[in-house]
Amino acid sequence: MFSRRFLRIKVLKALYAHLSGAVESVAIEEKNLLKGIDKSYDLYPHILSLIVDIKRYAEERIEIGLKKHLPTAEELNPNRKFVSNAVIAQLEGSDSLDSMLVERKLGWANNPELIKHLYNKMTEADYYNEYMNSEGSSYTEDRKFVEEFYIQTVQDDQMLTEVLEESSIMWSDDLDFILIMVLRTLSAMRKNSEVALLPQYKNEDDEAFVRSLFARALVGYEENLAIVEQYTKNWDVERIALMDNVVMTTAIAELTGFDSIPVKVTLDEYIEIAKYYSTLGSSTFINGILDKISTDLLAKGAIVKQGRGLVEI
Repeated sequence: MFSRRFLRIKVLKALYAHLSGAVESVAIEEKNLLKGIDKSYDLYPHILSLIVDIKRYAEERIEIGLKKHLPTAEELNPNRKFVSNAVIAQLEGSDSLDSMLVERKLGWANNPELIKHLYNKMTEADYYNEYMNSEGSSYTEDRKFVEEFYIQTVQDDQMLTEVLEESSIMWSDDLDFILIMVLRTLSAMRKNSEVALLPQYKNEDDEAFVRSLFARALVGYEENLAIVEQYTKNWDVERIALMDNVVMTTAIAELTGFDSIPVKVTLDEYIEIAKYYSTLGSSTFINGILDKISTDLLAKGAIVKQGRGLVEI
């Protein structure tokens, strides 16, 4: 399931796009946001099935070698450890994964060059050769190998990034979050069991969180921006990057609108997000401004926390 940080980032990007472009109603903007999150979820089964296509490509290579007129000794006696990997077999035989791929019209059939590229990259890696040359086999070893494939071969692969960008402009940015979901799925897999796919949202509260945060941040943007401006009087407000303002105003919307989320959690989340999605050095600037704003709003009673929100995590 998507983390709260991922959902916050989606809200920030949607708000940024709204403020940068044509004005739509809150209802339409919210619908577009939720559709975007749903599209991001498509990438989860898509990436999870990638190792299956790599395995099928490897099987094809073995068959081609066996059918050669003068096969080599290696081609006559191929090492089948990779194509016999029990975890990959589970993924390939998973009805739930297959149903999701069919329903969402996902697959790698149109990307043979990518499959070949990732296969070659994998077979050149140390983790692959260590796996193929190790004696015996176990389910734990098979799972570790698949995890290494996603960590060492898939992560940060430029060709994969380009292919994903052609399919969806948001997928390349989503990949790191999706890989976390893939690794969690692999970690939870058990021998001879159906693959337990992660849901899109952890629970109904997370979907409600997205809707409410976006609505509060959008409707209260001008009011929250006025608060920010009070604490940036020594700055040229017009020169503060739009994303910086979006981060700070959304943080204020969360601080004042969600009594069950501790102040420290909100501050830590938006400061971390700013490191990756705002301008160079913005996280330090945003940290200082939000710290002052939260302290003063707490003193004024504008931030009220209850239950879990009272806990300093």
